[in-house]
Amino acid sequence: MVGGELAARLVENKHDIVIIDRDKEVCDRLYSELGIVAIHGNAAHIETLNEAGIKKADVIVASMRDDVDKLACVTLAKSFGVQRIVVRMRDPAYAEAYKIAGATSIVRVMDLLINEMIMDIEQPEVRRIMTISSGRGEIFMVVIPKGAKVAGKNVESITKSQKFPNQCVFIAVHNPSVEEISFPKGEHIINEGDSVFLIAPAEDVKKAADFLISK
Repeated sequence: MVGGELAARLVENKHDIVIIDRDKEVCDRLYSELGIVAIHGNAAHIETLNEAGIKKADVIVASMRDDVDKLACVTLAKSFGVQRIVVRMRDPAYAEAYKIAGATSIVRVMDLLINEMIMDIEQPEVRRIMTISSGRGEIFMVVIPKGAKVAGKNVESITKSQKFPNQCVFIAVHNPSVEEISFPKGEHIINEGDSVFLIAPAEDVKKAADFLISK
């Protein structure tokens, strides 16, 4: 259950949350195991959203099974003035409808899972940290392998290379030998074994990673 797993993580991170679920057993379990306020009902109904305190919500996440219900939930949340509306999309045909209804972030879980598995198979040195802007951008980490061509070069020379995506930006570098995290500028030297954190458009991640790990 995606909603339950997300709720558990949010509770760990000290967020105040309310769950709405059609299954009373799920509501009871979330309350008994995690102490989460869980309302038995349909988040596509205005009465249920009011009961959950939608008027005070900063963020709403629509993760129900049915895209039609999620679309109704997004529309209602927008009408209540919720600033951030996140939706888990199943059918890509609904993408434009979600945008029109007011969704601020659209996540297609299957795409994320497939991309993650492909990256694990093709580029084990690379780890995705976060997907942003409805999947259009990625924050990711690359471990610089022994013998990499970029080892010993500075950030400026790497980013100026024609083979390195020009929209890919270095965020941070972790040096395991001294257990230090730095926020690199142009003169910062990249070394073998460094964990390099970057942000780039999704279509540039593989190109940037290939360049950084090439030998």
